[in-house]
Amino acid sequence: MLSLIRALAFTPLLVKALDGPQSNPTTSRTWEESSVQADAFIARLNLTEKVTLLMGHQTGPCVGNIQSLPSQNFSGLCLQDGPLSDRSTDLASVFPAGLTAAATWDKDLIYQRALALGYEFRGKGSHVFLGPVAGPLGRHPLGGRNWEGFSTDPYLTGVAMAASVRGVQEAGVQACAKHFIGNEQETARTTISSNIDDRTMHELYLWPFADAVKANVASIMCSYNRLNQTYTCEHPELLNGLLKQELGFKGYVVTDWAAKHVTVRSIEAGLDMTMPGGDLSDLNVPSTNTGTSFGQDLLRAVQNGTIAETKVDEMARRVLAPYFYLGQNEDFPSVDPSNAYVLGTINARLQAAISEYGPDIPLARDVRDDHAKLIREIGAAGTVLLKNTNNTLPLSQPANIGVFGNDAADVSEGLYQSNSGEFGADIGTLSVGGGSGTGKLTYVISPLSAIRARAQETGARVQYLLDNEVIASENLRSIFPPPDVCLVFLKTFASEAVDRRFFENDWNSTVVVETVAQNCPNTVVVTHSAGVNTMPWAHNPNVTAILAAHFPGQESGNSIVDVLFGDVNPSGRLPYTIPESEEDYDLPTVNITADTQETDLSAWQADFTEGLLIDYRHFDSKNITPLYEFGYGLSYTTFSFSAPLEVTSKASGLSAFPSSSRNSSSNVSSGGNPDLWKEVLVLHTSVSNDGDVAGAQAVQLYVALPEDTAPPNTPMRALRGFEKVTLEPGESKDVEFVLLRRDLSFWDVAAQDWQIPQGEFTFSAGFSSRDLKESFLDHIL
Repeated sequence: MLSLIRALAFTPLLVKALDGPQSNPTTSRTWEESSVQADAFIARLNLTEKVTLLMGHQTGPCVGNIQSLPSQNFSGLCLQDGPLSDRSTDLASVFPAGLTAAATWDKDLIYQRALALGYEFRGKGSHVFLGPVAGPLGRHPLGGRNWEGFSTDPYLTGVAMAASVRGVQEAGVQACAKHFIGNEQETARTTISSNIDDRTMHELYLWPFADAVKANVASIMCSYNRLNQTYTCEHPELLNGLLKQELGFKGYVVTDWAAKHVTVRSIEAGLDMTMPGGDLSDLNVPSTNTGTSFGQDLLRAVQNGTIAETKVDEMARRVLAPYFYLGQNEDFPSVDPSNAYVLGTINARLQAAISEYGPDIPLARDVRDDHAKLIREIGAAGTVLLKNTNNTLPLSQPANIGVFGNDAADVSEGLYQSNSGEFGADIGTLSVGGGSGTGKLTYVISPLSAIRARAQETGARVQYLLDNEVIASENLRSIFPPPDVCLVFLKTFASEAVDRRFFENDWNSTVVVETVAQNCPNTVVVTHSAGVNTMPWAHNPNVTAILAAHFPGQESGNSIVDVLFGDVNPSGRLPYTIPESEEDYDLPTVNITADTQETDLSAWQADFTEGLLIDYRHFDSKNITPLYEFGYGLSYTTFSFSAPLEVTSKASGLSAFPSSSRNSSSNVSSGGNPDLWKEVLVLHTSVSNDGDVAGAQAVQLYVALPEDTAPPNTPMRALRGFEKVTLEPGESKDVEFVLLRRDLSFWDVAAQDWQIPQGEFTFSAGFSSRDLKESFLDHIL
């Protein structure tokens, strides 16, 4: 049986990526056919059975559970965290974080990561992958969950969202895009109102969710926060309006866990499923609770005529259509036994598993396959080389290597990243953040262990000092003779439910770097971090190289050693901006003093008055020079453009507004008005590798709308294309960017539609947001 499950889980799918609601490659079934199948299933159910499809069951084995209906041969649904691992099970891989994936700027690697995750979820019997993440987008550089998502740029995040949805769902697992929307801080996340204007909503925060819907995402999770004073899970203009009508979303909306407030109001607004739910045995028992009991409230609302049963049918159809569309009714593996015990105490977990599954069942199915290779590759590809004075890197067989910092060590507090402490564990490498976005590691390769293994091959000596407190006290007496190179490993922890308070790396990082650099003129700093950090030591002449390695997952040490010693030429690029000082961002989270209760809704207001101008757009608008700009990254070779940027039109007679009306449901498909997704321009250039080392470059395209006709507070430039190109020494390759109507438009608030402005556009190709090699001006209309 287990071998059959492995075969089902890991059979390669040689299919083309989905693009909207087309045929599902695993079943050759269309979304419309799946909806018909769902309707036939629903017709056999009574009202109580329909309601069981819409509410979680807290006593099930998964993070979220939809109860089975044995009479209908329906085994239920298992919803599982999270964005980088099947969190609640054993013998599952822990992949690099979304932030790391975005730092690769590699569409194929992002897709392959999602496909492998999908296979693992399927192998564990998990129907729903609670990810990918586009909210938070990263408005606040210290946001506690920024690392779970991809980038502060909506275009880069949108591409990653679409690739991730396709990868997960091609493995036969439902993707759940989250957290929708405005969940940009963890502080008071269940109370804060994110007050976002219409244009900012469309061009910034809604943009990547539109990409997910276009990729036919199965479900979307509404968030904890309020949007413009109304909770997102009961916001009709958001769920029924923007999501289901404007974007044409055909799947189901599920709450974040315990994010529902008032049942009827939520259902009328467009909510379809609530989590984690309650006890199904109480469904037909009258409830005195008017707000929190979803099942009882829904039954009562139908029985008294407040909600029509046809509305329940529609909700159930949205839940079941993805189940049939992805073929989950056909030979889907059972839920993995380890779901029943992995998060409890050891004895209780073991007894629970034996009681439920019998003494002979394996405690977990191993779904990791050979994914460690992919994890190692992504971890290296997502490492950004920020500084490399005098070609310090790659290391050329140093005879004496010094390793410093608590992030270099083997983990000391177990293989599951808990939420304890603001900065996580003291001693031990940080490969992933905390909270529901984490994963249960079966192992993690620390930097020190990987460096020692590499040094053993060459006969090099490795000295190390891992206690930051000892280093900060300048007690380096044990390090002798002086190392040829000193590798300092820093970390910055982040977790759900709390935002970071400091821009610098954790654990007295600045003193640690300065102390080592004072004693070592060849100091290399590596950061494993949840995102944006200030680096007060970056200009220190003894700090000769800096690497931002983000959260690389279980192969952490191997990934960084591959880069340090030149087995992999670093090609990561920053998916955010690193400032010279924290004041350069000037966008703190809303955090009211303890004098105000968190439940005081009127007090917790986050006004997004900066509009579209976050991250590099903010730095551009204020003419602030960053330490390292968005899209920046160095290589062990050099690249140049070997041809000018040429623009070719693919559409003639363009009008300022799309020809199809957004208000006509007949003209809206998944992703919204199909005219927005039509190809308008193609841009060509050529890139050469001028060095003597093979390497990859992320070629980036930025678009500036006409200054005279674009609305106020339009960004100076915005990312609208990127391609990762791998080149041998002396080789050149052509690069093509295809721009859609949406890429050249702004949201016209008065017209309530996307508009292409009249006038000259500027197209700039380059290797970062401020390293732009070519420009071209043209009239689009």
